[in-house]
Amino acid sequence: MLKLIEGNNFDLNLLEIKDVIDIGLLQKFQDNFAESMDIASVTVDINGNPVTKPSSYTKFCMDFTHSTKIGDDRCAESHKRGGEEASKTGKPYVYTCHAGLIDFAAPILVDGKQIGTILGGQILTSKPEESRYRKTANEIGVNEDAYIDAVNKVKVVTEKNVKAAAEVLYIVANSLSRIGYEELKLRRTSQVLSENFEQISATMEELAASSVNVSNNQHVLSEETINVKKISMEINSILDLIKGIADQTKMLGLNAAIEAARAGDAGRGFGVVATEIRKLSENSKNTALKIVELTNKIQNSVDKTVETSNLTLETTEQQTAAIEEVNASIQEVTGIANELTRLTSSRK
Repeated sequence: MLKLIEGNNFDLNLLEIKDVIDIGLLQKFQDNFAESMDIASVTVDINGNPVTKPSSYTKFCMDFTHSTKIGDDRCAESHKRGGEEASKTGKPYVYTCHAGLIDFAAPILVDGKQIGTILGGQILTSKPEESRYRKTANEIGVNEDAYIDAVNKVKVVTEKNVKAAAEVLYIVANSLSRIGYEELKLRRTSQVLSENFEQISATMEELAASSVNVSNNQHVLSEETINVKKISMEINSILDLIKGIADQTKMLGLNAAIEAARAGDAGRGFGVVATEIRKLSENSKNTALKIVELTNKIQNSVDKTVETSNLTLETTEQQTAAIEEVNASIQEVTGIANELTRLTSSRK
């Protein structure tokens, strides 16, 4: 994947033709166009290196002009000059090559940045002048007569047709590059979208699991709170028994004091014990009443805790259900994003 600069904008300095155009499709279009128009064509990258195979190259160029180093170097320089001129204007540029044929260069652009050039031509707009081509043949080191014979077989078309052919190649190649670049950004967008939703989905699953744990813990807390209330009630029952025993003990102490008084001096010591028994029973009863008061407060607090716990439990369950619903929606969107990625990738 190309380096991103910001958002979905790619570093155009790193963008290559193959990143935005299916080379196989470009080759097929180039071949069909060249054959139907009888015009040679080839696509090169920003450095002038071919990215497609030559289409319908003439014998004049392939068998003679390119057959010597001088001729090949001159062709390279000529193509470079044509590409530079096309780059300056951002439009097709028609020119006469060093060997005297008519060529054109159509820039392939992405957001105003040239990523390559589609070259065409190897044609004439008028009958060739023999003397010129004999001079060129001598300069590049090929047979003059064979060179003249080859140039006479080059197709002659009007200048208008040359410009039209260059414009067609320019429009189609740049349409392909724009579509490819938008698809490239779309694939990146869908990938980022899918990755983000997968992360969100994982987080939501963790949150849902946490909510379930909270819900379970809330159930346990509610149950334990109810148990505390039950224990408080049991304590109150025991305290009721203690109060009853204290009352009975007090009565026994009172009866013992009465009997001790009747006994006179002989019962004086027993009377002291009876008095202590009554005090003990009174203290036991008072303590029991205080404990009852405290357990009543505990029960009131427990009742409030149970009520709050139930409300919290209800809220937690609603949150869990909402999280599960959101997670299901996210899973659906993630599936759509993955499908979008698959569809855009399948076009490459």
